[in-house]
Formats: sequence, C-alpha cells, structure tokens
Amino acid sequence: MLRRTLLATLAIAFWHGSALAQMSHQHASEAACDDTTLRCASKVTPTFGPDGTLWLAWMAGGRVSVANSKDAGRNVSAPVQVTQKALNLDWGPDARPKIVVDRQGRVAVAFSTFRDKAFNGQVLYTRSSDGGKSFAEPRPITPNNESQRFEALALDSDGSVFAAWLDKRNRVPAKESGRAYEGAGLYFASSTDGGTTYSEARLAKDNTCECCRLGLAFAGPGHPVVVFRNIFDGGIRDHAVITFTDPATPGEVRRVSEDDWQIAACPHHGPSLSISAAGTYHVTWYTAGKKRKGLFYARSLDGGKTFSDPVAIGRSDRSPSRPYVVSSAQGTAMVWKEFDGEKTSINLMTSRDDGASWSQPKTIASTSDTSDHPLLVSDGRRTFLSWMTKADGYRFQSIEDEP
Repeated sequence: MLRRTLLATLAIAFWHGSALAQMSHQHASEAACDDTTLRCASKVTPTFGPDGTLWLAWMAGGRVSVANSKDAGRNVSAPVQVTQKALNLDWGPDARPKIVVDRQGRVAVAFSTFRDKAFNGQVLYTRSSDGGKSFAEPRPITPNNESQRFEALALDSDGSVFAAWLDKRNRVPAKESGRAYEGAGLYFASSTDGGTTYSEARLAKDNTCECCRLGLAFAGPGHPVVVFRNIFDGGIRDHAVITFTDPATPGEVRRVSEDDWQIAACPHHGPSLSISAAGTYHVTWYTAGKKRKGLFYARSLDGGKTFSDPVAIGRSDRSPSRPYVVSSAQGTAMVWKEFDGEKTSINLMTSRDDGASWSQPKTIASTSDTSDHPLLVSDGRRTFLSWMTKADGYRFQSIEDEP
C-alpha cells in the first residue's frame, strides 16, 4: 500500500506540472556533508526558551543533535547528541525533530524513525533535565507497534507538553473486519513532567491524511489546537482544525477551506498554524484542488469555528511552496519559498492588524541549491527566519533587520 502511495505521488507530480515538480525538487533537502555538525544538517528546528536562549535541534549523520545560543544564533554551543547511534531517521519532506524548553530548563525532544522499507514509522521522545547537557535514552511515545509519524510538540503555559502525531494503528482492525481504511488517525498525548513521561495515546480524529506535517499551537492555557489535512467525504483532502476543550478532550472538526482537492495519494505538504494574543487563528497551506491551487492564508476570529476567505500567497509562475506563519507582539509574519528556475528564494509578508491586511511581499533570502523549509520563530521581541541550505549552511536572521 505504501509503495503504491509513493508511486501515486510521483504520478501526481507529472500530472500537475511545474508546481508539484518544483515541490519535488525542494523535497531533496540533501545535507552538504555526512558529519553530525550543524553545517551537515538537512533539517533544523528552532525554539526559544523562556530566558531568551535560542535552542536548535537538527538531524545529520543519522543522529539528532541539540545546541543553544545566547546571542540569537551568532554563536552556537557545542552540540549534544540526543541519539548515540545512527538511526534510520524519517527523511520525509514534512519530517523534522521537534524541541520545546520550559522554565525549569528541561528540554523535550521528539523525532521519528523509519521501522522498515515500507516507510512505517516510530515516534521517539527524550528529555534533558540538566539544561541540555545530556539526554535520556529515547523511548517510543506509544507502545503501539504500528506506524507513527509527523509528530508535533507544543509547550503550555503551565509547563506541560502536548504532543500530536499521525498513527496507523486502526488500519489493522479495519483490515481484519474487511473494512477499507483510508489515511491515519490523529493521536495525542501530554506530559506534565517536562517530557519525562507521556499519557496514554488517544484518538482525536480518524482517517486523516497520513503524510503531512501538523500545525500545533495553544488558544490560551489548556487549549491546544491542531490544524491538519483531513480526508473528507469523497476522498477530498482539505484542511481542518480541532480546538481542544482541555488537553484530554478534542473538540469538533472544523473545515478551514473548501478547496476540493480529491487525491488518493500523499501531498507531503502540511499546514502552518499560529494563534495571536487576541485569539486569532492564522493558517497557511498548500492545495491543488478544483476550486483553488497554490498557497493560501486564512484567519479565524471565533476560535476556529469559521475562517475568512482564502488569500492567495506568492507568484503562481514561480511555484510557491512551504508557507509558514507566526504571530507575535510585533505583528504577524508569513514566509514561503519560490523557485525561478535557477534559485530558491524566501519571501516575506507582514501584518500589523492581526491578519486583516498584509504588506507587499519581499525577498529576504535565496540559495542556488536544495534547502529545508523556511521556519519563523519569535523571542517575544523579534521574529527570526530559520533556514537550512545545502550551499550556504544554516541561516538565522531577524526579519525586522531586512530592508
């Protein structure tokens, strides 16, 4: 089944032409070298600790490493390897290590590996209780032996860690009873001890798209929110949002947009979510539906019950991809990739009115070779672009410093 899905994905790239072909080009975020150093990383994930320290988690040389910076990335500490031996890390386009740091300096990390050649995965987690100097032996986030991938971590205001991931455990009983099973289940768990242990995994929504990253944020203390590519009736893979009543109780599934993308394969192109201090949900995503194609942005002013009309992002003649949005005290910012046939650029738009209007796009970085997805992260005062490139190494730059 997974092999057929991969073949279908390749066929889609052919059917849809340059846009998905360019997505395939950007999927090959190859490392520049085979060492475990930051320069050799293929995927880098940033986060800020409560004290303003920048933390980085990356995958390189088959290992996950963590380091920190006290000066916004100008100088980075010696890396600490989270995994002591090389693993078959999940190298999928939407896969990357996740990291959060609480007020006590405990560092929680999660990542996924491939169990087999059929791309069945396993989500592993670990934590450091000594400020990132050492990490516990990674453990599975759930004892279930089916496939788990595309984990997401977020830190609540009380220091608890909320985790969500895509899980295929329900395909087994479906097959045994002769029922068809599409996609994967959206599962979740939480940790109240800094990522040392997690609660039993629970199902939030079954039959979601099985191969796209999740958007995860908090709509106030104790209310995690997950944005994901769902499978609606008729095989439509459009985006949906779930707002939790509390960390153990998922709410209703609400549709973000009706794009009408009917596809029996994996887009490998998940959404991004950020929630402002005013409670506005900001969502960006990619679609190749009948109603719209490309990158889009929408916001919700009523806690995810309804969303604004989608706003198109980027130049359609430059195959825009990988949108990411972050809201902070300074406003809301969006970045995405574009490819002009020779180089990949990162483009930025900002909003000072909580997404009601946006600035004109401008290019803030570019590279001539493969690269990771662009990410945004805020320290509460400034917002930064985090971008790993094969040709030019890791870039961490303030978007406010851009002309």
